[in-house]
Amino acid sequence: MSDERFLVTGAAGCIGVWVLRNLVREGTPVTVLDLDSKHHRLPLVLSDAEIGRIQFITGDVSDYATVEAALRTSEAQRIIHLAALQLPFCKADPVAGARVNVVGTVNIFEAAKRLGLKSVVFASSTAVYGTREEYPQAPLAHDAPLKPHSHYGVYKQANEGTARIYLQEDGIASIGLRPYVVYGAGRDQGMTSTPTKAILAAAAGQPYHISYGGRYCFQYADDTARAFIQAARADFKGAQVFNIGGASVSTPQVIKAIERAEKSARGRITFDDVPLPFPQKVDNRALEQAVGSLRFTPLADGVAETLELFRRALAEGKIKKE
Repeated sequence: MSDERFLVTGAAGCIGVWVLRNLVREGTPVTVLDLDSKHHRLPLVLSDAEIGRIQFITGDVSDYATVEAALRTSEAQRIIHLAALQLPFCKADPVAGARVNVVGTVNIFEAAKRLGLKSVVFASSTAVYGTREEYPQAPLAHDAPLKPHSHYGVYKQANEGTARIYLQEDGIASIGLRPYVVYGAGRDQGMTSTPTKAILAAAAGQPYHISYGGRYCFQYADDTARAFIQAARADFKGAQVFNIGGASVSTPQVIKAIERAEKSARGRITFDDVPLPFPQKVDNRALEQAVGSLRFTPLADGVAETLELFRRALAEGKIKKE
């Protein structure tokens, strides 16, 4: 490998641990900046030896001095900014949500500017869109009008604007990615996390009720992480935000995939037949034109791998049965 180095913020979260797994396994040096010092999700997808190859810095992205110091320490040329409070937490405490999600993102761009980095990759969200009824066209394009209906969505929209201004005024290029419903080991928070919790329940031999139905883009966490890494390495000169995309599936399809992988789960997973408020499918062609073809793991394979990771974690005491 070259002397390429990454700084990943919010890497204690689901997408973050999969970003770390990919970077560590390819031998790329990586530094983590995260307020969570426990990193309880990492052992679900990485061995102790692999975790030992990661440099950890405990700190808050909403503090500028902390961000700049972490970037200097990491000697990183590439930033993947994932740190954020998710939708339910922003709803419960909008002030904290704005501090972490908005100010934290400004801090990342400002540190990149001051230290001479040329680009940033960051996580936006499909929460920047409105309800499915507001978009008669399908699949939804990345440049469709933004109509967020939550503090979280508004904060993500603000970050997209921040990225545009840093390009306009300071020449910092950026790619923002909008994940949709991400599933996989480590996904235990957020309004769309219940399909993953259903997989964990199946591994533990327990029933579970998924909190929504409908159709949505269901994205395996490993694929989503790879998309962020691919974007960080792309030779991109603009400031654009893209949909990650992927197959549109229904909650009954997800349940059937779980039941096929774990036969004892048959009839034990139920769901609310109320669709998510977001569009059913988004268009990722613009992203693939910018960074190249993306990998999308088939639903059956992603569910089976997640189930196996949870079985192993339960057996090793890394997750406790509820």
